Amino acid sequence: MTAGSTLQLVLDLSGTFVFGLNGALTAMEAENLDMVGVVVLAVITALGGGIIRDVLIGSLPPAAFRDWRYLAVGGGAGIAAFLARRLWVRVQRSITILDAAGLALFCVTGTTTAFAAHLGPFQSVVLGTVTGVGGGTIRDVVIRRVPTVLSSGLYAIPAACGATLTALALEFHFYGGAIAVAAAAVCFTVRMLGVRFNLNVPVSRPEAMPKPRSTSEEDS
Repeated sequence: MTAGSTLQLVLDLSGTFVFGLNGALTAMEAENLDMVGVVVLAVITALGGGIIRDVLIGSLPPAAFRDWRYLAVGGGAGIAAFLARRLWVRVQRSITILDAAGLALFCVTGTTTAFAAHLGPFQSVVLGTVTGVGGGTIRDVVIRRVPTVLSSGLYAIPAACGATLTALALEFHFYGGAIAVAAAAVCFTVRMLGVRFNLNVPVSRPEAMPKPRSTSEEDS
């Protein structure tokens, strides 16, 4: 295994674990699920984005089913979160922090995987972003809430920033461990700044319709 593939695997499995924790904690917070339900939500969150990416680039079966470690790490994260749920509940910001960490790691690995499949930089950025937000989106749909990517102002944007830096490094041949960490750090920082200062992109709001005038007002 080359140094590049080892780095990719470490980042991928790290992202799988933290997104698995995030999915499990979100499931326990939103729904009264048993252990099986929590683990299923953890696996969906951890692996959903990567599966979408692999299907789109024609890498079949997806890596999540070719390498047993992905399912083991995602499911193990769900079990760990369930068993230590009382500890995690005390740390209210843990879900947001884990979500930002998973987003940061997956936007990098998703971009590098797409680039290795001979996609261009722009397409790689798109798929890197999809890898980051896909699992959480599926999770939110399953638990019947508006996906974070559609309701949180700075979610897809941080992933796109990290993916862009990764794609540029790959295109101009200076990608390495330091760049991967830097790209993940950029994504994580932008996401957490958005949470800390409640930053949002413009939101579409229907204009208030004028109130109809009453008959007495019209007569006067």
